[in-house]
Amino acid sequence: MPGITIRISYFTILFGLGAALFGGAAGATEAAGLSPELEAASAAGSASALPWWGWVILLFVTTFLMGIVAVLGGVGGGVLFVPIVGGFFPFGMDFVRGAGLMVALAGALVAGPGLLRSGMASLRLAMPLALIASASAIVGAMIGLALPANVVNLALGIIILGIVALMWMAKKSEFPEVPRADNLSSALHITGIYHDAAAGKDINWKVHRTATGLSLFVAIGIMAGMFGLGAGWANIPVLNLLMGAPLKVSVASSKFMLSIVDTSAAWVYLNQGAILAIITVPSIIGIMLGSLLGVRLLKKVNASLVRKIVIVMLLVAGSRALLKGLGI
Repeated sequence: MPGITIRISYFTILFGLGAALFGGAAGATEAAGLSPELEAASAAGSASALPWWGWVILLFVTTFLMGIVAVLGGVGGGVLFVPIVGGFFPFGMDFVRGAGLMVALAGALVAGPGLLRSGMASLRLAMPLALIASASAIVGAMIGLALPANVVNLALGIIILGIVALMWMAKKSEFPEVPRADNLSSALHITGIYHDAAAGKDINWKVHRTATGLSLFVAIGIMAGMFGLGAGWANIPVLNLLMGAPLKVSVASSKFMLSIVDTSAAWVYLNQGAILAIITVPSIIGIMLGSLLGVRLLKKVNASLVRKIVIVMLLVAGSRALLKGLGI
């Protein structure tokens, strides 16, 4: 019965999103988030400009492939979505960042309940950090919407190239050694226990350097709101390498935190009219369907090779964003 429930929920989500897409298609031609250049080309009858539905289909196909690669490469869909769609599609960056937050949020909401039930996602670890990051994400979203597009592209390119360097050099520790919990984590009772099926035993864990982690999550929240990237790429190294949470706890808690942090930032974009169904709906459907296929392919594909492909994709997309920001 749980499998049937999951399938029903997926079909319910997809049906609702599809209805939103086709229900809003009547107004899509005026505000599909297309750049002024594309709108001018369409008005002039340029043969090279696709109609609005052509861009929707292309966006769906791209995000479907993106969902597969994201699962196989072990990254969130949001970190791929914004630089690739923002760099190679003629959509305004505000709309792309708003859709990126919704893409990351959809994945987090689907995964969050299961991660909490499994005991791997820790509310005691996630909630203080998510509170800090969500407040910062609201500030970041306001800053991002106020900045000129070239400045956003320039900053996005630098951040993406930084993510590439982090993914290339960062190491992960399955069970970091924490000699003792610090005073702040003890006061907040940030500790826990979970059953590791692979190790066949219960794992007791605690964290340290909590104050430093809290301060870093201020910056993480601002970047998540400004660029719509989600924040899993930054959450996990801080939780795992800095604070000393086990890798599985870090990954699961990070995924749950995205449902809080991205919601805060998404409301700002929604309030400013920067979330359009014509962009967001096919993106979420494509990412979800691609992720389902990616999970099935996970056992058959060399994940390390896919991770290198992800790094190359981000390198190209980050470089393009940087060049667009410089006006090249």
